[in-house]
Amino acid sequence: MRRDSRLSGVLHVLLHMAEHDGPVTSELLARAMTTNPVVIRRIMAGLREQGYVRSEKGHGGGWTIACDLSAVTLRDVYDALGSPELLAMGNRTEAPGCLVEQAVNAALEQAFHDAEALLLARLGEVTLAELSADFHARMIARGGPHDLENAHAA
Repeated sequence: MRRDSRLSGVLHVLLHMAEHDGPVTSELLARAMTTNPVVIRRIMAGLREQGYVRSEKGHGGGWTIACDLSAVTLRDVYDALGSPELLAMGNRTEAPGCLVEQAVNAALEQAFHDAEALLLARLGEVTLAELSADFHARMIARGGPHDLENAHAA
């Protein structure tokens, strides 16, 4: 089963944008993320609706950060994406009348609920500013400047 990496991808794009002076085109972001510009625009639409980014059309246009990174949590971004499924696992439902299946599903359902609640709480504790600070520490340790055009070369 393929994992949903939209949250990771959007966070990645937002951090690149935060490092870039001026608008960043969907095409440049798509090259950095090895995806199609249409995918970038589709993902960014939910963020624009929440006021986290804005877009400017025309020559010199593109996407810019429209929020304070310290005021936006990973949970906020997750919610802007439409709150996709967090866990790939689910309960077996082939024999709903089976008492064993009912017992197993009851135990797993509580575990899944607890895990999701814990993950959502943690996402609500981490801000985009904290991710940016971690990126800056890694960039300093590597000893090089950030360059969106070549960010994924090394």
